[in-house]
Amino acid sequence: MFVLLTTLPLELLLGVRVWRRPVRLSLAVLPVVAVFVLWDLYAIQQQHWFFDPAQMTGVTFGSLPLEELLFFAVVPIAAVMTLEAVRVVRRWPVGDEPRDAGHAAAGRGAEQPDAAERGAAEWGAR
Repeated sequence: MFVLLTTLPLELLLGVRVWRRPVRLSLAVLPVVAVFVLWDLYAIQQQHWFFDPAQMTGVTFGSLPLEELLFFAVVPIAAVMTLEAVRVVRRWPVGDEPRDAGHAAAGRGAEQPDAAERGAAEWGAR
C-alpha cells in the first residue's frame, strides 16, 4: 500500500498516465508476475522456499500467499510509474505517442499545456 500511495503523486502531479492506460500497464506487469509466480511455485514445490504462516494473512492462491502476489504486482507497477515519471520530466519519447502530438488535435491550444507538460515544467525548474 505504501508503494501505491507514494507513487500517486506521480500520476496526479506529473500526469504520467500509468493508471489511465491499463492495457499498456498489463503488458508490462503481467509477464513479470507470471515468471515470478512460476518461479515461486517451483521453489515451494522443491522446498527451497516457504512462507511463515504467522507472518501472512492466511489468504492464499494455491500455495502462494496473497502478500507474495501483491509484491509481484506492486513492485513492477512502481517501476513503471518511476520510469514514466522520468520520461515526463526528461521529455523522452517512448514511440507510442500519437503521430500528431499537437495540442490542437486534442482540442487544446498551444497556450494550454496538459498535466504532463505542466508537471515536467515544474520539475524541470527545480
